[in-house]
Amino acid sequence: MLQITKLGRVMVPVADQDEAIAFYTKALGFTLVADVPFAATGRWVEVAPPGGGASLALVPPMGAYGTGRMTGVAFESPDPAGAHAALKANGVDVDAEFMGGDGGVPLLFVRDNKANTLMIVEAQSSTPSS
Repeated sequence: MLQITKLGRVMVPVADQDEAIAFYTKALGFTLVADVPFAATGRWVEVAPPGGGASLALVPPMGAYGTGRMTGVAFESPDPAGAHAALKANGVDVDAEFMGGDGGVPLLFVRDNKANTLMIVEAQSSTPSS
């Protein structure tokens, strides 16, 4: 029987793992959860948001899997407006305007130090409405 239990990590291509660690830990407040040797000359690096969940594996670019792309990664925040202000104060490349306001789900896009695009969306209740 197949036993997939959770989403563990998402790979994000980065040109320099040390620069990426600095960005994700300082600008986004993530925690470095792994930085270990990998294969003959590489390293495996993971960062995770303070609230837990899946981590980001900061991996070297490979072929067409390069930096500067839409990652498909969406982070949740209970306060996207506050996150937006904090990101701007940290000098992060963040959208000037929210999308999905006025009755929609507020979200915004942010780019890391190598132009990888990530989404921040308002955390929604997981309780189904009646």
